[in-house]
Formats: sequence, C-alpha cells, structure tokens
Amino acid sequence: MAAPTLQAGRDTTVVPSEQLLVASAAGDQQAFALLVERIRPQALRVARGVVRDPSIAEEVAQEVLTEIWLKADRFDPERGTVTGWVATLTRRRAVDRVRSEQAGRDRDDRVARRSQVREVDVVADEVELRLEHWQVRRALTELSDRQREAIELAYFAGHTYRDVARVLGIPEGTAKSRLRDGLLRLREALDGLV
Repeated sequence: MAAPTLQAGRDTTVVPSEQLLVASAAGDQQAFALLVERIRPQALRVARGVVRDPSIAEEVAQEVLTEIWLKADRFDPERGTVTGWVATLTRRRAVDRVRSEQAGRDRDDRVARRSQVREVDVVADEVELRLEHWQVRRALTELSDRQREAIELAYFAGHTYRDVARVLGIPEGTAKSRLRDGLLRLREALDGLV
C-alpha cells in the first residue's frame, strides 16, 4: 500500500491537520511544511505562555516541531487532535526547559553562596589564628627564660625532649621538667587571656 501524500493541485487549506501529520509520518516533506505553517503559531503561543522569554519560547517551539517530524508516526488520531498533541508536546517541553533553567540558576546560586561562605570563613579563620598567635606570644612572656627556650625548641622548632636536652646541654629529666612546667604555666596564662 502506498504512503499517503498530498495530491498535486489540491487546495491544502482544507486538508485536515491529521491528514498532513499522517502524510508527514510517511516522509512527505511538503505535507510537513504545510503542517508546520499551521501549527507553528500555536506551538509558539503555548511556549511563550510557559517560559515568558521570547527567544527561549522560539527555541522550544523549534524543538517541538523537530520532535513532531521525528515522532509523527506515534500520533494516534483516536486519542486526540493534532492541535491537542502539539499543545501537550509544547507544554511539556516548555516546562522541562523552565525546570532546567531554574535548576541551573539554583546550582549557580549554591556555588555563589559556597564561595561567599568560604571567603567569610577564610577571613574569620585568619582573624582567629592571629588572635591565637597573639595570645600565645603574650602567654610566652609569662614563662621563665629557661621554660620559654625549652618550649620554643620543642614546639616551634619541632625538637623532641631529648633534642632539647642535647641542644641546651642539660639532662633529659631537666628538659622534661622545664617543658612540663612551662606548658602548665602557658596553659594558665592562656586561660587568663580568654
């Protein structure tokens, strides 16, 4: 059986859209061109009603027309009209586009908020770190010279208590005592500054 096509010389204004769609499904490009002329304004109107942005509505309408060309064989005239099918396809595609655009904006907003939070956190961390450094320097002035020297070697230069003893030329037990006593006084001094 031959695929339905438009007959030459036939008045195309009276050809039902359903027939144009059936002919398009069979590959009749002339029928599809006539169908597009007929349904494009409707697709554009429905898309504009959903997306509001004329350029995006134009894109949505074009995508729907392409989809109709590709899926023309899926149209079932018993389930509805061509105009109803076009409206449904357009509305779905437009809603998907709105959701996609909104999801993109939401992602951008989340990234921007994270960036702002990080900048604030970096500033807060820097302020807190400087305050802690100031407090430690201040508390170190409360120690004896010997305790401060042992703590600086152990905690700022990274030496073990054995290294501290060797560098200072003192017994290991004395190095441990200076470190322990110095840390206790340092803790007291820091508690007093808070």
